[in-house]
Amino acid sequence: MLTEDHEAWGHTSSTGLGFTHHTIVDAHFQACEVPYLQLLGQAGVRRGHHVLDAGCGSGDFLPHLAALVGPTGRVTAIDLAEENAALAARRVREQPPGCPVEVRQGTLLALPYPDDTFDAVWCANTVQYLDDTELAAVLAELRRVTRPGGTVAVKDLDAHLITVRPGEPYLFTDFFRAAGAGPGYARQLLRSRELYRWMRRAGFTGVRQRTVLIEHHAPLTPAARAFYTAACAQVARQALDLGLSERWADLLDPDGPAHPLDDPDGYISEGNVLAVGTVAAATTSP
Repeated sequence: MLTEDHEAWGHTSSTGLGFTHHTIVDAHFQACEVPYLQLLGQAGVRRGHHVLDAGCGSGDFLPHLAALVGPTGRVTAIDLAEENAALAARRVREQPPGCPVEVRQGTLLALPYPDDTFDAVWCANTVQYLDDTELAAVLAELRRVTRPGGTVAVKDLDAHLITVRPGEPYLFTDFFRAAGAGPGYARQLLRSRELYRWMRRAGFTGVRQRTVLIEHHAPLTPAARAFYTAACAQVARQALDLGLSERWADLLDPDGPAHPLDDPDGYISEGNVLAVGTVAAATTSP
């Protein structure tokens, strides 16, 4: 994984990857819970399924996956950050979700599960941390551990749709154009709209994809304000270091008196992409 540029994004976990610390992950989930769960509902997870949460973070999706599979189902979860996996496991112990749930630490690049283990896979806000070679390898792993006829659903942020008002309409566009010019996290945040192509190349069939716009209008909820002001501050520091518009200074201080998101007309949006594919049944020679 490319981690050299992640320090500038902040909120790192033990993996060194930006925006993987459980506090920022939890805040993002809380800010976007309703549209996130609407997308989860389109992932093909059914009652009685054994589902893998690939890149579970601190476990925000686990009770919702458990509710979908029901008491006859089962949830397995894995995350690269040891402390996030431990936190997810502790939350499961403290609030049992109603079906068996197992959480462990590990990498998606070499999943510790046999072939055809799962009926469905849910992978949310995780592939943004993979370079192109790793993305292909992880999709191959997700396909390997899913039974023929099973589904794999990948959800991630689409940075093309990030904008803040009041403010320059192309502020974030200009940042991602500059920061995404070379390999790294910014470029990977711009790749989500191509997920359907990556899944087709990985051998999934019946691939479908949709992109949704998630919008927050003033007054922002406390969860939305906490997440987006912190996230904007990290991007603003990078943008100013790149010599971009001085208007980024308005976003540097989450508690600044002139913060755009505290304006009566304050607004912020982001995109989310959901790509879902099916594992084809194995063909047999006559």
